Amino acid sequence: MNNSIKDSREISGSSTKINGESSYLNESAVNTAALAVFFKAAGDPLRLDILRVLQHNAYGVLELGEIFETKQSGMSHHLKVLANAGLVVSRREGNTIFYRRSPLPLKSAMQELHRNLFLTIDSTEIAFDLIQRIKLVNLERTQASREFFEQNTGKFNANQDLIASYKQYGQIITEFLDSTSVKKGTVLEVGPGEGEFLIDLAKRFKRVVGIDTSKEMINISKKTIASKDLSNVELLHGDTGLALEEKIAADCITLNMVLHHTPDPAAVFNDISRLLTEKGVLIVTELCGHDQTWAHKSCGDLWLGFEPDDLRNWAAAAELYEGESLYLAQRNGFQIQLHQFFKKKSKY
Repeated sequence: MNNSIKDSREISGSSTKINGESSYLNESAVNTAALAVFFKAAGDPLRLDILRVLQHNAYGVLELGEIFETKQSGMSHHLKVLANAGLVVSRREGNTIFYRRSPLPLKSAMQELHRNLFLTIDSTEIAFDLIQRIKLVNLERTQASREFFEQNTGKFNANQDLIASYKQYGQIITEFLDSTSVKKGTVLEVGPGEGEFLIDLAKRFKRVVGIDTSKEMINISKKTIASKDLSNVELLHGDTGLALEEKIAADCITLNMVLHHTPDPAAVFNDISRLLTEKGVLIVTELCGHDQTWAHKSCGDLWLGFEPDDLRNWAAAAELYEGESLYLAQRNGFQIQLHQFFKKKSKY
């Protein structure tokens, strides 16, 4: 790697060295070495575009290479430069390392630079051809998840029970919903699975809509509905984009163990914000971040859970504000998080 900075000096109070592999960005005071690393990372149009694309989603090296039509080696180099500058962080999900934008430094004097860079980047529009390739990558993720459910419909409950079965947390979700102030008009459940929660929702709302990308899971939900003779429940085969096309106005939307199956969680939050009525509420039940990589193959999980701040940041970007939160520990080591998010009142 052709580094513009080659300096092995140690800064007082730290053993961090600038050698192309590390940076000074954890220092509490700004120094010229830290600035050089930062501006080197920010001084390339492609790297700025990468940061723009990583605003609300995480991608692997191969996916970013596909989005930017760049060889893996070249993309790895750019990500390394960005990581050295503290602008991206990585997380291993099974055999793949995903990159996302770094959170702002909490105490570093570089915080204002980070914030202004991200704000400026986010004010730019993503090029149309990049948007199309992002959609293609997300479509490939969706297809992988859909194929899993098509091939493993009969094993879904058994595999899901390895992590957390609905019987273990269903009552708690229902109580969490009952404690939430929400109109009892229309509720939308995204990803109803086998339809267990639809039964409880049908008792509480006038109209219940379930939407799922898996035709197989829709068919199972239909059987669940028929077995309970529920007349106020309807099912749609598609995603939140279809719900927007159908102009569904929901007083409440539930995401019950769904986000870790979706290719672009941030986009789901954006769609939900548009689907919610004023003062509407989103109830999210999701896994906390974990390292059980077998969940990819056994349960069709695209993501190994999420940190609570991930959900909060996606919600805030979609103009939803957080209400109550609840955390449940499972005996098998998994942790479940429940969150309320409310639609902000219109300014007009």
